[in-house]
Amino acid sequence: MTAIRLALVDDDPLVRAGLALMLGGAEDIEIVGEAADGAEAETLVDRTRPDVVLMDIRMPNVDGLTATERLRARKEAPQVVVLTTFHADEQVLRALRAGAAGFVLKDTPPGDILEAVRRVAAGDPVLSPTVTRQLMEHAAGSTADTRKAEARSRIAALNEREREVAVAVGRGGSNADIAAELFMSVATVKTHVSRILAKLDLNNRVQVALLTYDAGLLEEDGH
Repeated sequence: MTAIRLALVDDDPLVRAGLALMLGGAEDIEIVGEAADGAEAETLVDRTRPDVVLMDIRMPNVDGLTATERLRARKEAPQVVVLTTFHADEQVLRALRAGAAGFVLKDTPPGDILEAVRRVAAGDPVLSPTVTRQLMEHAAGSTADTRKAEARSRIAALNEREREVAVAVGRGGSNADIAAELFMSVATVKTHVSRILAKLDLNNRVQVALLTYDAGLLEEDGH
């Protein structure tokens, strides 16, 4: 079994030490390094090539949001899980739009944080549809109409089948769930998801979910 290479980024050394203690004991986790801010995080990623970065949002100098945007824009980007003290927070939403695969609260039990790291390393988002909806509702406001128009314009690049798959992803369906719902093989679903990501210039399923929500497709779908 190949261990998941994990980097810890938080400006509080006690938090980093606690996370290292909690997560480093797992057989399938290797803590490859720690950083105290976003700038250090980029250097750390260059040096250690982690699979997953556990990233605090609020840090001095370069914050976690900026660091997430920079890391996820790379060609061989690590997965990023955001650490936060707030459930529905504008900065969390921005991090997800920038490509973070999910977020965990700092008071989350160690086993749940570990599971989040494992899921993200396996390519699965760690956001339930309910949490995604709460975040989107939190962000709804004066810019909602503009976002809806922009999202619908981008979604228009998809063909009908890809749009169906995108909506299913937005509802939180796994590849197996979507395959059963739309009567196609899991391999075909994976192909559609890859095409959707490429056409929309997105890098994970969370971003697809956010875009379908912005476009109002989940409401139209009746879910």
